[in-house]
Amino acid sequence: MLDRTDLKVVALGGGHGLAASLSALRHVVSDLTAVVTVADNGGSSGRLRREFGVLPPGDLRQALAALCGDDDWGRTWAQVLQHRFASRGEMDEHAVGNLLIVALWELLGEHVDGLDWVGRLLGAQGRVLPMSVTPVDITASVRGIDPADPHALTLVRGQVEVASTTGQVVSVALEPNAPPACPEAVAAVHDADWVVLGPGSWFTSVLPHLLVPELQHAVVHSHARKVVTLNLEPQRGETEGFSPETHLEVLAGDPPRSSRQPCASAQARHGPR
Repeated sequence: MLDRTDLKVVALGGGHGLAASLSALRHVVSDLTAVVTVADNGGSSGRLRREFGVLPPGDLRQALAALCGDDDWGRTWAQVLQHRFASRGEMDEHAVGNLLIVALWELLGEHVDGLDWVGRLLGAQGRVLPMSVTPVDITASVRGIDPADPHALTLVRGQVEVASTTGQVVSVALEPNAPPACPEAVAAVHDADWVVLGPGSWFTSVLPHLLVPELQHAVVHSHARKVVTLNLEPQRGETEGFSPETHLEVLAGDPPRSSRQPCASAQARHGPR
């Protein structure tokens, strides 16, 4: 019988939701891989992305920090990674970990190698990979933004803008369409015993993975068992009024039975059920 510590687990998501999963999973499995969304366009990550043309490092940094151990080394490096400068200049709000990651990307010229080196420095109990090797943007059709026409759909662009919308997200897509997946992430999913999706922002952290064709194919056709972890509370603009069943209908690409809204992600129509 396979011991739980020998299981290969891949967790998909981004931000605080993925970090919460990783913080728990690293205590029970020895082979853990995080596959992280790369659509962030705000804060320190957005500034570095625009200036250097790299993947936004913030969600990757959070995943690495969550994989740090509970000893002095791990706790110290997790704090260093998450530390933000406070100033009146251009360094204000930049996270140390973001700068470290981008520096290694510049030195090594390769995203995965840079993340692996950061993981080695931290003694991370797992591996962190981007879902795509190309920075992407999230676009969404949102209902209820125009007070003159509450049923009209408005196109909203950008992860921060979609996550903070006051309307109701109806569908999401990626720009560029069908971005290339990170090959190491695809291989990890194919080789996994378990694949964990969520928790996190449903439309901006979880579903984007299924809009990367190679990654979606790997999730659907992997022999791994799939686990969907939901937030404890609904997220305004994204999942207000969603039942657990509605989350799964949206994940599978089916129109939610509780409404006549369009499918939340037509490109994820062949997602895991």
